[in-house]
Formats: sequence, structure tokens, C-alpha cells
Amino acid sequence: MDAYTTTKNQHALVVEGGAMRGIFASGVLDRFIEQQYRPFDFCIGVSAGSTNLASWLSHQKQRNYRIITHYSCLPEFIDFGRFIRGGHWLELDWLWDILAKECYYDMAAFVQQPIPLFVVTTNINTGEAVYIKSTEDNLEQILKASCSVPIAYRDFPTYQGAPMTDGGIADSIPVIKAYEMGAKEITVVLSRPLGYRKKAPKIPWLITKTLKRHPKLAEAMVNRATNYNQAIDFIMQPPADCKIHIIAPPDDFNVGRLTTDKAVLEAGYQMGITAADTLLAKPCFS
Repeated sequence: MDAYTTTKNQHALVVEGGAMRGIFASGVLDRFIEQQYRPFDFCIGVSAGSTNLASWLSHQKQRNYRIITHYSCLPEFIDFGRFIRGGHWLELDWLWDILAKECYYDMAAFVQQPIPLFVVTTNINTGEAVYIKSTEDNLEQILKASCSVPIAYRDFPTYQGAPMTDGGIADSIPVIKAYEMGAKEITVVLSRPLGYRKKAPKIPWLITKTLKRHPKLAEAMVNRATNYNQAIDFIMQPPADCKIHIIAPPDDFNVGRLTTDKAVLEAGYQMGITAADTLLAKPCFS
């Protein structure tokens, strides 16, 4: 779907998701905007990573900072009580509607810039990752699909007739895909400190039971840790012909997937700015 082939020896920017943990990448990419740092041939984002990349490409500094620290913290968006009553825990429909009115995306700027953005979603019928090249016509649709956390958001947005969900289920950190697309240099922005390894679910049968109508999606969720750790292995020991630049939160990064504490989020954002400065201060980047 939306096949794309790059030339060899490309430099890719890959940004992991993680819901509110995306505040770290917001800091990184806002600093990139300030420093006009855009050496990339293409970029791939997952969930919150894809929305961060979209705002970076349109030069909208602090757009995602505002989304995460304000709109995503409101009860209109995140409400476990509503979920218990049969609604969405994470109300993406409300979020997309309010952002279109109050924190809208600069599509004109996005269209005018040259760097391709690929958004990762998961096809719920196959459980496989889908890498979709974004356009003016599909961007908002595929960003929403990539951010649709299963169960917490009860719907599955469709793309070209196929129901989709959170891209992080099938490919949380698409560095291997970037390499397969021709990237021999990859800058990857993680949303967890280095050394993190994802653990397999303790009760996989519960996932299978909850998603019994979507067995391939359930299988992908059960296998997520394996795929995640394979990506980490690739990052730490890339092929001989591939250079990896890692931007990761420090060990005291305390933002969780659903953190709404403004002070903790602000600290995470500042950590992203500091991490970007550290990267850009290296001789090969200055």
C-alpha cells in the first residue's frame, strides 16, 4: 500500500510514539526548527511520533507541546470513567475536531516542503504494519489512525477501505523499515531511556479474549515486545553500512503514556531540547 522506494544512502529521521511520552520528541523537534536542522531525505513516524513529525515539517513550533500539555490533558479527551460507561478512554474524535478549530495544522506549509513523511498504522485484519506516504488529502486521516490506541479508543479509522489502528502495535520503532527503504544513516528519536526492553504481556490470554473479533490484531499485540526489542537490537548493533544517531530521554524521564502532570510534562519537554542540543553540538553536526 502506497509503495515507495528511495535512492541509496539516504538519511532518515524516525520518531517513536508513546502518547504523552511524545513530549520528549516535541522538545527535540522544536529545537530542530529553531536551528533549521533538516538534513533528512525522508522521515517515518508512529502515533505521537507521526504527529510530532507533521508539525515539525510544517514549521509549527510548540504545536505538539500545546496539544500534549493542554488539549490531551483535558477530561474531554482522557476520561477513564467514560470508558467504564462504554465510551472512549481517549476521545480522539473530540481531539481532532477541537484541534481543527483552535490549534489547526498548516497544511500549506506541509505541502510546500520537500521531505516525505511516512506514517505507520496497523491493519487490524492482518496485524501487519502499513507505511503510508502522507499527502494533503490523507494526512489527517492517517495520523488519527496511527494514534488510535486499541481498546482505549473503541473505533478503527479506515484507510482505503481497510480498518487501521495504532502503528506502534506492529512497528513501534521503524528503523529496520527505514533501512530497507534505503537509509544508510538514521537519526532515531526514542520515547524511553536507553536500556529499556519491552516485556511480553503477563496475561496474553486477556488480550486475545478482549480482541477475539480481531485475532490478527490480538496476535500482533501479544508479539509486540518481540518486535520492539528487535528494533532496539538493530539500533544498538546496526549493519556495517548503516550509521545510527540515537536521541533518547535520560534515565530520570518520568513521563508515562497517560501522564497529565504539567510539571512532569514540562520537564520532559526540556529534556528533549537538551538532547537535541547535545546531538547538534557534536562535531559532525555543527
